[in-house]
Amino acid sequence: MLKLQNVSGGYTENAIIKDVSFYVQKGELFGILGPNGSGKTTLLKLLSGILPNQRGSIVLKNRLLHHYTPKELAKIMAVLPQLSSQAFSYTVKETVALGRYAHQKGWFRAWGQEDEAIVQQVLEQTNIKSLERKLVQELSGGERQRVFLAQALAQEPEILLLDEPTNHLDLSFQKELLDLLKQWTIQKKLTVISIFHDLNLAGLYCDRLLLLENGEINIDDCPNEVLKEERIKNVYRTEVKKLPHPMVAAPQMVIQPDTGSMKEVVVIDESCLVIQDEWISLKAPSQLRTMSSGVLGAGTGWYQYFVNRHVRKDYQCDDFKNEMASFLKNNGFEPSETVGMMTAVVLEDVSYRLYKGDSFSLFVVVTAGAGNAVDASKGEEHVFSMRSSTINTWLFINGELSEEAFIQSIMTATESKAKVLQDLNIIDKVTNTVATGTSTDSILVAATQQGKKLDFAGTITPLGKLIGKGVYECTKEALQMSRRRFLC
Repeated sequence: MLKLQNVSGGYTENAIIKDVSFYVQKGELFGILGPNGSGKTTLLKLLSGILPNQRGSIVLKNRLLHHYTPKELAKIMAVLPQLSSQAFSYTVKETVALGRYAHQKGWFRAWGQEDEAIVQQVLEQTNIKSLERKLVQELSGGERQRVFLAQALAQEPEILLLDEPTNHLDLSFQKELLDLLKQWTIQKKLTVISIFHDLNLAGLYCDRLLLLENGEINIDDCPNEVLKEERIKNVYRTEVKKLPHPMVAAPQMVIQPDTGSMKEVVVIDESCLVIQDEWISLKAPSQLRTMSSGVLGAGTGWYQYFVNRHVRKDYQCDDFKNEMASFLKNNGFEPSETVGMMTAVVLEDVSYRLYKGDSFSLFVVVTAGAGNAVDASKGEEHVFSMRSSTINTWLFINGELSEEAFIQSIMTATESKAKVLQDLNIIDKVTNTVATGTSTDSILVAATQQGKKLDFAGTITPLGKLIGKGVYECTKEALQMSRRRFLC
């Protein structure tokens, strides 16, 4: 559709864009990224023909770009520049209708039925039909941007060029605009080439990204390859972290603020723990990085409060998450900042201990009951039910964990817990085999993310050794206390 070969150009003899080559296919949403001064807008002006290229060639539909007349080019390509505060005293419909200029014929440019139909269509598509009689200068920034998008679409272009189209727009319109453009690339095979300031939006919507650095191509590839942590750090010269989007297969980048000098030293130990009849709680001095399977706070996140709530063995609730949130709020805990678990175990039988390693430590808290013990290898023989006699395991690590270490911590803790059940000969009453856990066990791994970097937590790593020992000892002690209470 559009091909650049060894293109250089700019505003003077000193080229801003240097020896750039790439190809954009029909129906592709192609993003252009780069820090300020990297040449993004200059490249877009070269693509649109506003600036002539000094060297190389730009080929549009198998024809050199500079061979097109302005009117011929306007039938193929539309340009949506950055939103300007300047606006003429035209109505919305009149402004959109200007997009039909390239398609009108004759000296008097007669307005035809086709022109009217297309203008009405794009007014509907961009959600500005209700504004058609308003003056453009009276509109908000988001409304005005939609008007100029509609004007560009009224040209019926095959290629749409956009310069930071979501700049200064609120979140809802950013999504609405990009959803619409993505839909058109798929359904109408519209080719979209857009400059993006927001790397995350580019990663979400673009099929391919081109990253500029000092007027040259750093990389031209799929979003996952372009948005690599080290690459973005080097090109943008700032600390970032790459994360997967939670709902779609798209990379996302987050800025890492320099908070080293602002952080107080955090240590989690028994001084943070409060044990009551209705709940056990731990309040951290600041938010901890967590991975958990709690009733609330499941998954990964940052939390400051941790609650293990006692419930009756016959506890049943259709909406247990909201019920748990209400319980927390009524007892002074903010649900959005709390990891919450439930257990039918008597909380007096909790086992906890601090384990010290080389420049890091581990605080383990376990409540355990085995009334609904299950052999995981024979789970299919059980009927599902939400029972509350669980083994709830809390691991608080005074150190900095990698993503691998979080996952490995859970694996090591689970292996150690299963070993306790084996050694205590706790039996799955349905299958009459040794249990590996209970049907509703929960686990929490929380790290201060300060101090020693702990990359791994497998069974024979320094952290893994402490987790294995701590979970084994605390789980065994908690189960033995629960068993004695049951026998009494």
